[in-house]
Amino acid sequence: MTILTIENLSKSYGEKPLFTNISFSINDGDKIGIIGVNGTGKTTLLRVLYGLDTPDTGHILRKSDLTVEYLPQDPEFDPEATVIEQVFKSDTKVLKIVQQYEAVLEALDENPEDAKSQLRLSKLTEEMTAHDAWEIESKVKMILTKLGIHRFHDKMAILSGGQQKRVALAAALITSCDLLILDEPTNHMDNSTIDWLEEHLENRKGALLMITHDRYFLDRVVNKTIELDKGVLFSYQGNYSYFVEKRIERQAMENIVERKRQNLYKTELAWMRAGVQARSTKAKARIQRFEILEDSKKNLDMDSLDIPLGQSRLGKKVIEIEHLNKQFGNLIVVNDLSYTVLRNDRIGIIGDNGAGKSTLLKMIAGFLEPDSGLIDIGPTVKIGYFEQGTDDLEDDLRAVEYIRKHAEYIETSTGYKISAAQMMERFLFDSDLQWSYISKLSGGEKRRLYLLRILMEAPNVLLLDEPTNDLDIDTLKVLESYIDDFDGAVISISHDRYFLDRTSDRIFSYEGNGRIIEHTGNYTDFTEFKKSEAYQVLSPISPNESKGAEKKTFEDKPRQAKLKFTFKENKEFEIIESEIEALESELETLESEMMTYAHDFVKLNKLMASKAQLEADLLYKMERYEYLSELYEKIRNQ
Repeated sequence: MTILTIENLSKSYGEKPLFTNISFSINDGDKIGIIGVNGTGKTTLLRVLYGLDTPDTGHILRKSDLTVEYLPQDPEFDPEATVIEQVFKSDTKVLKIVQQYEAVLEALDENPEDAKSQLRLSKLTEEMTAHDAWEIESKVKMILTKLGIHRFHDKMAILSGGQQKRVALAAALITSCDLLILDEPTNHMDNSTIDWLEEHLENRKGALLMITHDRYFLDRVVNKTIELDKGVLFSYQGNYSYFVEKRIERQAMENIVERKRQNLYKTELAWMRAGVQARSTKAKARIQRFEILEDSKKNLDMDSLDIPLGQSRLGKKVIEIEHLNKQFGNLIVVNDLSYTVLRNDRIGIIGDNGAGKSTLLKMIAGFLEPDSGLIDIGPTVKIGYFEQGTDDLEDDLRAVEYIRKHAEYIETSTGYKISAAQMMERFLFDSDLQWSYISKLSGGEKRRLYLLRILMEAPNVLLLDEPTNDLDIDTLKVLESYIDDFDGAVISISHDRYFLDRTSDRIFSYEGNGRIIEHTGNYTDFTEFKKSEAYQVLSPISPNESKGAEKKTFEDKPRQAKLKFTFKENKEFEIIESEIEALESELETLESEMMTYAHDFVKLNKLMASKAQLEADLLYKMERYEYLSELYEKIRNQ
């Protein structure tokens, strides 16, 4: 069933056309990934479809009762709202009841003897039951916990940008809708959270439309891929791997057509230059054909970027790290790390958000001092440090001026000099975009410009902190190819599993309290290693190591409220194991009954429907048990 139809949609910003006369439809059950170079209008398209922006031309036809939830790339929030309040900011009656219930609980936590609040709680408890709102409240807390948000009454203002985005994602996920629109949902997420989100979206009913540059995520979640390329839309009935295969076929066909056009153009150009004397009516048609051929020219294979290598000479000594330690208050971020970085090391750093990964790179780059230990940098080392933010970009400069300010040209390994403008062309900054003010560039274009500036400085050691955030897939492929040929060490922090597999041959895994496990191999190799007994021996933190070290992240601020069970959750936790056992027993009985009525199709049909409902109930109870058990452990340990 078609829920949304887009017909001849066009949108421009100033003189820059984003997309022109694009048409496609979304059906119930479609899980669509949108792919394209940064700046092509992917985010704008989502905003138009949700109704936050208007198209220049075209029509959007919606199913009459269509419900849509939207996660923007940079969500807005109330800094004074708590996490729970922010999630429940909605006009729906049931969410308002839950919000009021949570507010009364918070008030009673501060003043348990308040008779007015007790009476209000009693009334709201009845309303929660009447509107079947207990499940929604539990679902919200489960989703927040899975997304790494455990303190539901913290103010939004004290959360990091990544945490705020995850709260907004939880708000988009809690309510059922016909179409879920997500703009870069995996940015700033750790790997375990991405794994959970993958599974959740795979099992979710309804249509999904999202932008993401996580190629494994696209492969595992989407069943349809849309590519925006130079204002034109191409649709592929499959996941990312299918898209790659079919795009190669499409581009090969386009290149054949283009070569034929060029051959015909050469013939017509020779005729035009021959100085035909009679510009008769007969000749006019040929002249017009020549003009059409000239206007329709396109570059061959332009989507395959090429970065010529330019870097400084690197000697034998690179970086030596000896007994490195760093701590912020009770939070240990690096604990006795020793490692000698070799010339061609390819190290991927993984771990939970806030574990201290960025701190390690900042110490290596010289922006932070260790508490103790030594970082000895070789005399020929020239570090290129790609940080998470792009705050040093000067909005009042034009893009080409920003690049020239740092380097007028780059010298390749063969001694050939390439100008800043030529490099920008290869980095998908055409002549118009080069002379655009940085303030006018999209977030992704700014990241691409920042990366180009780092590479223009010809480093011989690269420190990359979340390079995959906000970079489009085409740029990532070029960066990966650059790393392949880079004659120096590369240390990358990333949550992009594809990027880690593609560029790393050694993994540093943060295991808590600053302990780092080193493992030879890429990310997939490490995930297999985690299943082994050898990992179980290495991983646990001893009681002495963890004693007195409070589990929190960089992003956490001092606690504002203790975790606790609600009255309903406490009762639920007391009986949930017996409920699961009862459901499992009932399921076994039902399966035996199905064997008895195997030839009675009418009866069997009813039994199968009952079994499906029982399995759904059992799955829900098991998820609740997992959530309540995790919450119980956190309450016990706080």
